Amino acid sequence: MSKLVSPHGGGELKSLLVAEVERAAELERARGLKQVPMTSKETSDVLMFAMAAYTPLDGFMNEADWKGVCGSMKMTDGLFWPIPITLSAAQDLADSIGIGEEVALVDGESGDIMAVMQVSDKYSIDKEFECQHVYATTDTAHPGVAKVMEQEAVNLGGSVRVLNEGEYKEKYSDLYFSCAESRALFTQKGWSEVAAFQTRNPMHRSHEYLAKIAIEITDGVFIHQVLGKLKPGDIPAETRTKAIQAMIDNYFVEGTVIQGGYPIEMRYAGPREALIHALIRQNFGCSHLIVGRDHAGVGDYYGPFDAHHIFDTLWDGALETQALKIDITFYCNKCNGMATAKTCPHDKSDQVHISGTQQREMLTAGEDIPPEFSRPEVVKVLQEFYASQK
Repeated sequence: MSKLVSPHGGGELKSLLVAEVERAAELERARGLKQVPMTSKETSDVLMFAMAAYTPLDGFMNEADWKGVCGSMKMTDGLFWPIPITLSAAQDLADSIGIGEEVALVDGESGDIMAVMQVSDKYSIDKEFECQHVYATTDTAHPGVAKVMEQEAVNLGGSVRVLNEGEYKEKYSDLYFSCAESRALFTQKGWSEVAAFQTRNPMHRSHEYLAKIAIEITDGVFIHQVLGKLKPGDIPAETRTKAIQAMIDNYFVEGTVIQGGYPIEMRYAGPREALIHALIRQNFGCSHLIVGRDHAGVGDYYGPFDAHHIFDTLWDGALETQALKIDITFYCNKCNGMATAKTCPHDKSDQVHISGTQQREMLTAGEDIPPEFSRPEVVKVLQEFYASQK
């Protein structure tokens, strides 16, 4: 018997991926169905369905579930869910689709058929209601809000059967684990308590310190990075992966860290996104999610510890995976080592802080990054990338 946390909802993992032997025939049949183009976010959600990361969902949410998730983080059956998983379609296309009809879901960028959906609901949404509840703002300068506001007029709800895993599995074959595969890997290693570290950036020494704190209290850390579309200026996954591996190889005890990736597209929803990151990691088999400063935030929309506090608002049984809440981390020259705001009594002038923007500017200019901030092996990988962009 596995000692890992149960999948969300307490049942079995639910992958919506059709068996490989059936896919060719199903794809041929899907070519005769009405086609619904998807945004990159919706395509990434289809891939999350395939790997069972959205267990126990059957597909895209209907109106009642959408409203409950936005307003109270509960689906109609009482299941905890913090961010709506929805699919939008243009009004004329939605009008042409009947309830109960099957449609083909198509990657809007590649044109590939990704899934078949049986439509059970069609509804328009109050976009400001969704944004205010999920993102705590309706400011379209927020990238997550902008995507909601750009959605088509009608949402389609219904069950999904995934026929295509896209490019990620082949492109990132060493990183791409389904929920069943990550659980098998943890069990093989004898891990029962696993801390997930979510990242869309290369890891500097503060991130390394967070991971090492987690290793002290769990069996190991799953560095689980975003492979989906990022915002402009973010480091590409290929470079980020190489930089993270350089850190693991040189500064972690062998066998204490697994690096993986998954195809989610960030919403930058701060506290609400921290919750769905924990829910997803429960499906991957992780007992803890490392939640640091301004988790999944963007700009100044959220306080530095809003993502910590939101876990305290959940009801009993909402979520099995726990937040491992850690204060702001940094190198302190007087402590002569890594510390947090809880453990270091010294002035901020003694602390080495470099923002992501500052680091990008320094790398672009070819400047050295202080070893107190980032490991030289990591910096070397990043410098090579930035030099190649000139």
